[in-house]
Amino acid sequence: MPVAVLCVLLGLLALLAYGLASNDPDRSVDEALQRGERAQAPGLELPRLGGGGNAALADYRGQVVVLNFWASWCKPCKEESPLLERWHQRMADRGGTVLGVDMLDVTGDAQEFIADYRLTYPMLKDRDGDGLEAFGVVQYPETFVIDRQGRIAAVQRGPVDEEFMQSRVEPLL
Repeated sequence: MPVAVLCVLLGLLALLAYGLASNDPDRSVDEALQRGERAQAPGLELPRLGGGGNAALADYRGQVVVLNFWASWCKPCKEESPLLERWHQRMADRGGTVLGVDMLDVTGDAQEFIADYRLTYPMLKDRDGDGLEAFGVVQYPETFVIDRQGRIAAVQRGPVDEEFMQSRVEPLL
């Protein structure tokens, strides 16, 4: 009997380890950036938040894109929103934009968030988590800087600040 229990416990531990290992987010983008390489940004097509059809990341090819994954209930997202809006205004006439992706959120709450923070940059709605998988997003906010050729030039897992924008976005403009 004790040998059978031990075998079952070892089997459960192996199954748990496998489950944890197979659910790790894709960090190949981070690894490429550490090697000094820029990986091509994954394809992403989502509905525009508030209607008006779909938009794709490919629609912004030729521009510098600050792709920001956020949610209305996320406190750090609230804190970085004014900075992202200022940078969107700065970038608009220099061939750049901020592109927001509201993740797994209530649409009304997201629209209220946009109104409260007077955000004018384009917003997409990811109701199914497609962006989570494509970009390996695990927390909010996460921001990817996409260069004019559609490659990921920088990533910030957590809120962006002025220093990040100055050092990672400004040189691409």
